[in-house]
Amino acid sequence: MSPRPENPVANSPTDHASPVAEKGEYSPEERALLLKLAHQAIAATLEQREISLNPPTQHLAEQRAAFTTLYYHGRLRGCVGHVRAAESLWATVADTARAAAFEDTRFDPVTSDELPHLRVSLSILSPLKPVRAEEVEVGRHGLLISLHGRRGLLLPQVPVEYGWDRLTFLEETCHKAGLPADAWRKGATIEAFTAEVFGERDAEE
Repeated sequence: MSPRPENPVANSPTDHASPVAEKGEYSPEERALLLKLAHQAIAATLEQREISLNPPTQHLAEQRAAFTTLYYHGRLRGCVGHVRAAESLWATVADTARAAAFEDTRFDPVTSDELPHLRVSLSILSPLKPVRAEEVEVGRHGLLISLHGRRGLLLPQVPVEYGWDRLTFLEETCHKAGLPADAWRKGATIEAFTAEVFGERDAEE
């Protein structure tokens, strides 16, 4: 049983789809397979049927953490994922796609009528590592800040889309955790990760 996916972003940008990454670890063919899988997992849930979770390649069978973001007509429709790797990337994408469609409490569950218009963006995470605040790089790092059992996570693309500097990024991640904005200065654990982000651009409406 995989860990329950969680919502990684607060006040997510909702006016455009996530950018498509140009280079990375995953080939165009692998990206296409993963994006197709996300759509299949959502459709199968609506149709109350199962899909195979056997990874088609060894690479996609590696344990990786990931987040799935859904857009509907260019606006955010759901975003949840796993912070730490617990199962194959293939299974993680299927799990988080279903969760983004049906378990993000900010939105009503996705309907069959919406399926043809959904666009998917995937963020494949590197392992988390502790960092000092001054080492955080906007545009490269995502953050997980933890203190007293609370934690907040923001993906690397969030501060870029909002135009935040490093200080604002740290403060907003603290806010996401339900912590004071300066908790990162007062004993909170700061962990960083990178993400390979790719997805489908919305068609012009």
